[in-house]
Amino acid sequence: MDGPEYFTSAHPTVGGLGGPGGHGSGPGATVGDGYDPYAADRPGNTRAFPLGDPYEPQRDPYHRQQPYYAPPPGPYDDDGGYGQQPPYGHQPPPPYGGQDQHPPYGQDNVTTYRAGGQSAPHVSGPRPQWRELFVGIFRTPTAIFDRTRDHQVWLPALTVSLLYGVLAVLGIGLTHDDIVNSTFSVALTGLFAAAVGFTVAGAVFGAVTYALARQLGGDGPWKSTVGLAALIGWLTDAPRLLLDLVLPSGSAVVQAVGWATWLLCAYLLTGMVRRVHDLPWGKAAGAAAVQLVALLVLIKLPTLG
Repeated sequence: MDGPEYFTSAHPTVGGLGGPGGHGSGPGATVGDGYDPYAADRPGNTRAFPLGDPYEPQRDPYHRQQPYYAPPPGPYDDDGGYGQQPPYGHQPPPPYGGQDQHPPYGQDNVTTYRAGGQSAPHVSGPRPQWRELFVGIFRTPTAIFDRTRDHQVWLPALTVSLLYGVLAVLGIGLTHDDIVNSTFSVALTGLFAAAVGFTVAGAVFGAVTYALARQLGGDGPWKSTVGLAALIGWLTDAPRLLLDLVLPSGSAVVQAVGWATWLLCAYLLTGMVRRVHDLPWGKAAGAAAVQLVALLVLIKLPTLG
């Protein structure tokens, strides 16, 4: 039994309509001795159509995997579609090395190179506590300078400056006798004046160091530079003043400690400028030179002599 006419291929006939010997007009009919390709489109005939989607690509009968060629990405193809229009508010990515490529918020101060270019990348952190700050300046100066770069240290610097002024007046021989042998009001006025004077001097020294560092290409903030410069200058000289309270200024021990602490101050001050302002060692030493010379000429040498 033949299948439905729609799903069977045409049977060629010879002769009449469906009969032998006639000139049929079926799908496989012949005109004369030749083949008529348009016979199935004539009235009274039905063309056989294939099953399935005519637009579906033909499958390989041997089920061989065809290679996949992905189209190149479009200019706004973020989701895999080529040539799609960008969504509302979408900005195309800037070219390689463009100025609009910013790091995520909160990560722009981790390993960003800024000015000098010869110091290792440093990582900023939370503001250190007082004890951590004082101990870290001598034990881990590089790490503490990196942490303090973006923070102000006004209160520790002010406290140390005031105490250093009082200690300096009591540690120097001539002023020590004047303070001890005077009345209470005169002694209190002298101590207060010395404390304020050394505080102002420390701020001026730090401001000069900051200005020179900026002139040499540094980009560190002034608040941390001035505060750390005052702390380094006064903390490093404190051991010499403590020895002056019990030993004469001209003793060999005081002299040796005085020069050793000045060299330590030079090293720490140069390292601070280097880390805070991202300067190489040479430029950092040049920026700290004025403060070091001022400490030596105005404070160290008069008291050591």
